[in-house]
Amino acid sequence: MSQSSSPSAQHSAPDRNLALELVRVTETAALAAARWVGKGDKLGADGAAVRGMRHMISTVSMNGTVVIGEGEKDNAPMLYNGERVGDGGGTDWDVAVDPIDGTTLTAMGMPNAIAVIAMSPRNTMFDPSAVFYMEKLATGPEAADVVDIAASPAENIRAVARAKGKSPQDVTVVILDRPRHKQLVQDVRDAGARIKFISDGDVAGAIMAARRGTGVDLMLGIGGTPEGIITACAMKCLGGVIQGRLWPKDDQERRKAIDAGHDLDRVLLTDDLVSSDDVFFAATGITDGELVGGVRYESTGVTTDSLVMRGRSGTVRQVRSEHRLSKLSAYSGVDLTSAPE
Repeated sequence: MSQSSSPSAQHSAPDRNLALELVRVTETAALAAARWVGKGDKLGADGAAVRGMRHMISTVSMNGTVVIGEGEKDNAPMLYNGERVGDGGGTDWDVAVDPIDGTTLTAMGMPNAIAVIAMSPRNTMFDPSAVFYMEKLATGPEAADVVDIAASPAENIRAVARAKGKSPQDVTVVILDRPRHKQLVQDVRDAGARIKFISDGDVAGAIMAARRGTGVDLMLGIGGTPEGIITACAMKCLGGVIQGRLWPKDDQERRKAIDAGHDLDRVLLTDDLVSSDDVFFAATGITDGELVGGVRYESTGVTTDSLVMRGRSGTVRQVRSEHRLSKLSAYSGVDLTSAPE
């Protein structure tokens, strides 16, 4: 075989998949948060998840900067926006974290709470600091090219139905259960589609809309801008799409956005939210849900269920891990054996 026709000459060797390291980060956050499931204390749960995630992320071989985190440094002692994370080696990355997507779900023992982390090369994530909320649309690869957030809900439902070869009555739309969505809910019902309401956790909701087998076809509604950027990383891996428009909640935030140079009428596409395809995403279930299973305690140990995704390869892995908490706590330095009093 000549050199020009050899596999090594035609294709570069696969490089390191950081997502397989990141899943240890989300597993630790989920295990820490799971002790608080149903305890009614969402701040306690979030604090435990943050501490677990922050401790484990320091072992990842990267030079990361938190772009989507727990807030500004003055209000968040760990995983705050701008914090440097990782062991300082390797290339530079933007890091988006949500130690618990669904703190209320965790506190109330409700489905679909997850721990999430995503990464893309440095300076490729959209800066969401000016506006906390955005109007969103998300769907999977079958309908990625036919939806338009500027169109009506009915038009998008019909477009998704055509792309998937079914009727609008067979389309299920996931929507955050909020008073602000009253008209949206009516519009979706008038179009004949079904609705799956979620009380929290719209990262999981958007991914459900992009994955087969979840029973969800489309996500619509207003949710957090930071969560929209994390979702964009997932969509890069899944071949789906997210579209958004910034949604200032009051005149003060509107002025702040305009002063920051944002066009509030602009439709932000997946590539606007994350401009690189070299993304990594990991999510671990805290409570059981349609996306992943939750943390389960057995006589022999604890199991976790995670999604691990990479944008460049488009590979999606479902990872089920079995943990012995006494060994893991000693190894990781995070106490995962004690329940909150």
